[in-house]
Amino acid sequence: MSEGYHAEVEVRWSDMDVFQHINHGRMVTLLEEARIPWLFEDDRPTVSLRDGAVVADLHVRYRGQLRHSDSPLDVLMWVEKVRAVDFTIRYEVRPKGVDVSVPASVTASTQIAAFDIDTQRLRRLTDGEVAYLKRWQRA
Repeated sequence: MSEGYHAEVEVRWSDMDVFQHINHGRMVTLLEEARIPWLFEDDRPTVSLRDGAVVADLHVRYRGQLRHSDSPLDVLMWVEKVRAVDFTIRYEVRPKGVDVSVPASVTASTQIAAFDIDTQRLRRLTDGEVAYLKRWQRA
């Protein structure tokens, strides 16, 4: 496994708050924008999660401020855990151009569960989804 999946996410002026750093609610949206190309693009085995997935748990920890001038943000993601119906993603967010050896400004995790919209119930991850997610799992 490589170190993880890197996504660049542009910070919009509207992502800033009165204190001139990225607002918490907007940070959660930026994390979502980072994981979309990794998990939901047409060529991914996890594309079926576009049809039904729910965020079951979310944690965000701020270790430093991020501002508009830090854009595009480098979001490093990997899979922490894969279970029958869900998986957990870990995130490290750094300003553009900052090496991964430097502590992240933001760390986060998201637990995502596969969901069947028609039955309104959780569903098991497919073998293909599990295999793809495990490729990104750190030992």
